[in-house]
Amino acid sequence: MYPELFIQRINSQKYIDAEALLKALEDPSPVSIRINRSKLDKNPLNSLPVPWCSTGFYLDSRPSYTLDPLFHSGCYYPQEASGMFLEQVFKQVLNDGDGYLKVLDLCAAPGGKSTHLSSMIGSRGLLIANEVIKTRASVLAENITKWGNSNTIVTRNDPSAFSELHGFFDIILVDAPCSGEGMFRDSIAVSEWSEENTHHCSVRQRRILTDVWPSLKENGILIYSTCTFNPGENEENVKWMITKNQAEIVDIDISGYHGIREMNYQGIKGYGFYPGSIIGEGFFISVLRKTGTSFKTTDRIRKKQSGELTGNDIEIVKKWTSLPVESIVREEDHVFSIPASNEDYNLLKQNLRIIKAGTRICASRKNGYVPDHELALSEGIRKDAFPAADLDYSDALRYLRRDNIMQFEISKGWFIATYKGVNMGFCNNIGNRVNNYYPVDWRVRMSIPETAGINIITWEPK
Repeated sequence: MYPELFIQRINSQKYIDAEALLKALEDPSPVSIRINRSKLDKNPLNSLPVPWCSTGFYLDSRPSYTLDPLFHSGCYYPQEASGMFLEQVFKQVLNDGDGYLKVLDLCAAPGGKSTHLSSMIGSRGLLIANEVIKTRASVLAENITKWGNSNTIVTRNDPSAFSELHGFFDIILVDAPCSGEGMFRDSIAVSEWSEENTHHCSVRQRRILTDVWPSLKENGILIYSTCTFNPGENEENVKWMITKNQAEIVDIDISGYHGIREMNYQGIKGYGFYPGSIIGEGFFISVLRKTGTSFKTTDRIRKKQSGELTGNDIEIVKKWTSLPVESIVREEDHVFSIPASNEDYNLLKQNLRIIKAGTRICASRKNGYVPDHELALSEGIRKDAFPAADLDYSDALRYLRRDNIMQFEISKGWFIATYKGVNMGFCNNIGNRVNNYYPVDWRVRMSIPETAGINIITWEPK
């Protein structure tokens, strides 16, 4: 079932129980989600907590996420449990007094680790979530929007673009594209494996690390992770980085978590997650601290914004949001809240292709302002800004399909469609009908079975 060269190699890796690993890979993948506590304060019924993540839970079966309005509203994210260990790394490498943080998730799509980082840094930081592939970057932007935090900018760049941002970031996560051995429960991952591809991945990972290294500040933290067991992509690449750059390994305390394996390769510490030892997929993570400086100083760009804010812009922002007025910018006809100073934002615009600049609040039209879907899902929207219509399950699915929905006993104008009290998006009551403003590209396309409501997550009562 598995490549013979792969089996031979894992049998030679003393920190892996190869027999237990191979047996576990034949079992179904565990199902886990991470909850967005800014939107939902309940836990899934009949679930178990992920030991290393305060908001992570294992589910007893795989639900239909597509048919769950709470998923589309950003109340939770389906994420593989091993990758949630990022929370422990983040907590251990940071001090409470670290203040405002600039964080980069370099290979961010589809957004599991980005939404996790976004929640952890909260209002005390800026997250740049980057993805080079256009289609994957669109998915990343959608998931960031649904999560609703206003601290994230999404970019679409090759890692080399970040080499010009010398010393900009406090923390960089490189969840590197890899040979995918940790996902061998999926037959596609097995079929795509080859020894040649593991070597190709290793070379590409070194190029990515080299490109992004200048953008990390002195004493900054680089978190390197993969979903493979291959030493050439894991500890050997970390050793190579230490050898080529001024850096040191940061130890992570795993004493409270049964099953995680610490490896020591020529003084390089890494942490392995192996099916059969933990409940999750295969995962590797290691942490470096930069001990040297970048020799080139990044030029600070002071550039006039493409649009000038008006008094009406400021008035509508205050009326609809709790976002700070100093964070507001206008790009052509759109008004945004950006999670960065004007200086930093202009510097990012100068060097990067930005596809989501913080939270888009509204568009300015001749007859007034049109609220944006990003605002409806944002933590920054005022609860009293718009009336709300709470839809039942059937109507919520109709809304997500962008079908016509029933007329509501609600005043004319903009209102928010909600489900179980959580915002889904905007509608406009124009009197003789209600217009559905759910984004066309996001609409649910599958047909809705009569049993749709059965296979979604059940939540514990408060």
